[in-house]
Amino acid sequence: MNERISVAKPYIGEAERAYVSECLEKGDISSNGYFVSRFEEINKTFYSVSYCIAVSNGTAALHLAGLALGWKKRDVVLTSPISFLSSSNCILYSGATPDFVDIDKSSYNIEINKLETKIKKLKLSSKKVVAIIATDYAGNPCDWKELRNIASKYNIKLINDNCHAIGASYYNDKSYAAKYADIVTHSYHPVKNITTGEGGSILTRHKKIYDKINILRSHGTLKNSKLMFSNAGPWYYEMHEMGFNYRITDIQCALGISQLRKINKFIRRRKEIAKIYDEEFSEKDIFKIPKVEKNYSHAYHLYPLQINFDKKDQKRRLFHKLYKNKIKLQVHYIPIHLQPYYRKNFGFKKGDFPVAESFYEREVSLPIYFSLKTKEIYKIINKIKSFF
Repeated sequence: MNERISVAKPYIGEAERAYVSECLEKGDISSNGYFVSRFEEINKTFYSVSYCIAVSNGTAALHLAGLALGWKKRDVVLTSPISFLSSSNCILYSGATPDFVDIDKSSYNIEINKLETKIKKLKLSSKKVVAIIATDYAGNPCDWKELRNIASKYNIKLINDNCHAIGASYYNDKSYAAKYADIVTHSYHPVKNITTGEGGSILTRHKKIYDKINILRSHGTLKNSKLMFSNAGPWYYEMHEMGFNYRITDIQCALGISQLRKINKFIRRRKEIAKIYDEEFSEKDIFKIPKVEKNYSHAYHLYPLQINFDKKDQKRRLFHKLYKNKIKLQVHYIPIHLQPYYRKNFGFKKGDFPVAESFYEREVSLPIYFSLKTKEIYKIINKIKSFF
């Protein structure tokens, strides 16, 4: 009996089992063990960055980023409408106001010229833009040099929601993320390029941001005698901030260490799959394959194929047909500004970000993961082609 082909699937091998077993044998499976600090150190080396904090998930990472930057009620934070909800919801968690910038037609990332136009427009209406959250959509890097120039020009903090792009490179640099952004956030959800089951991390070059997040991650408490008002003994701790339980466990980080060590192998396979899709779907004008700029290397967390559906309900019927053939597709994403909550509370409407809306109507995410077999890839391709 043929197994159903998922859109995404983690790869857990013997090395992962060995690391987790070692963690269990050590007996310290809390959030303060060896593997948490080791995972943070490996991330620091991989990204050539001074500070890394492992946390419970990618949404927690984004929330902590906003809190560390001190966003306030009337502050505006700009992001892309084509991302998961957490990229925008984190702005609300922190008390600021979210707004969006339409995407680029080729990269599907935040559009640079529209971004600067939006900043100028908001400035004229006396609204203060304090940060940009840019997502490397699907694993394709944004134009980070230009984003950094804009952020510096207008004195705006820059966050890289890098959850899709672990293993990507920008101008041949895999550690690019923390070089351009003030804060980088990661998610290690099971569908991502590497997984800890659930989990996330925050990277930064700035000690002040690191110190703030480190306290907020663990209930706002600290045990550093140099920072405490008093010290009654080795059991003593103090709460200095309203923090959260956003800690990650040693077991999760043991899994993460093994996964991160395999990242190059994982990305090679994803690129092999993407190349087959590119070759097969570039034959017909009805399909548009992802474009990768020169000097960029895509991590292919997603393979977003655009299809020119010319009949009503055709997209829904394609999904049903492939599902009957045990192939699961997905869409990434429903534009955030069209969600009922954002329409109701912020007045967004259809037509506000037309490129993002058009992209959503045509986008279909194809299965892509390390263990996807070549025969399964061609089954997916043939079933899609035969539909049109």
